[in-house]
Amino acid sequence: MDPFNWGRGSFVFWCGALALVSAGGCSKSAPPAPHPADVQVVAVEQRDIPVVQEWVGSLDGSVNAQIRAQVSGYLVKQDYKEGSPVKEGDVLFEIDPRPLAAALAQAEGSLGQAQAQLGKADQDVARFKPLVEDKAISQEELDDAVQAQLAAKALVASAQAAVDQAHLMLGFTKVTSPIDGIAGLIRAQIGDLVGPSTGVLTTVSTVDPIKAYFPISEQSYLGFREREPGSPSIPAGMKFDLVLSDGSVYPAKGTFFAIDSEVDANTGTLRAVAEFPNPDALLRPGQFAKVRAVTSVEKGALLVPQRALAELQGGYQVATVDATNHIHIISVKTGPAEGGQVVVESGLHPGDRVVADGIQKVRDGAEVNPVPFTADASK
Repeated sequence: MDPFNWGRGSFVFWCGALALVSAGGCSKSAPPAPHPADVQVVAVEQRDIPVVQEWVGSLDGSVNAQIRAQVSGYLVKQDYKEGSPVKEGDVLFEIDPRPLAAALAQAEGSLGQAQAQLGKADQDVARFKPLVEDKAISQEELDDAVQAQLAAKALVASAQAAVDQAHLMLGFTKVTSPIDGIAGLIRAQIGDLVGPSTGVLTTVSTVDPIKAYFPISEQSYLGFREREPGSPSIPAGMKFDLVLSDGSVYPAKGTFFAIDSEVDANTGTLRAVAEFPNPDALLRPGQFAKVRAVTSVEKGALLVPQRALAELQGGYQVATVDATNHIHIISVKTGPAEGGQVVVESGLHPGDRVVADGIQKVRDGAEVNPVPFTADASK
């Protein structure tokens, strides 16, 4: 065999083989298209929902009586237990009565003197009348006796008033409760010199029922009046819930009591009052609580889960899935929340499918595989 020819043939063979290998390496098949991602979707729900409003309120007694001393004297006794229920007329404090008892005795003495003078004047008039008829004394003497009698009667009336006043002042040494209620802490000490100008000794508050004061906005006020033109700004039949500071809901419902006559120029609100029964005195004046009420019913509201919303620059967006399973990101206008759902006022239609969770994971125009939303799967 010709060595040259063998080398030449081998060269051609190996070049052909390399060409085939190179051709096979350059003709790789394209990768398969990615499978559409699974997304949980929920249909937009349409139903009537109650519109709930909530306000921050403070509690106060339906009546709050400030107990003050009406006479001056030393405080000698406290007759009630602080923080306990008291009845109208119960004695709360006693003031040293001796100075006023002495003043009463002096007034009674002055009354006795006046009554004695009146007795003498009556006798003079009775004696002088027949003497005038017999011309034994002049008419002038009888007239003087009658005037003295009138003056004595006036003196008796004045002395009697002084006695009544002294009795009254002596009675004020026993400081009593003017109402039924809960008596507060004492603000003075036994032995203190108290009087009308020394301030409040304690407070008695009627707490059953108890009042809840809360501010409502001008918009809410106008909305109430528009819905019920004849109502006193808040429908009289509206029921209120009271949410306490620990998050619990007070078991008894409240009713509308009154609303202030003017708008607060600083806050633009009106002060409203609701009354709550409080037979066990659980609620006390000064407590803060949230006042909540169903103010209206929104007919045919559209609802989506709250987690389906994404906030963007002060607005909200949702991702919808069309009939071809493609994503559309749209802006919506939201309304009040209701049990984990939010009312959508514009942008959606009943039955629209929205991505219930993970709107951040989808993009506009992407194809997806919609699956029904389940709460357990979203945890």
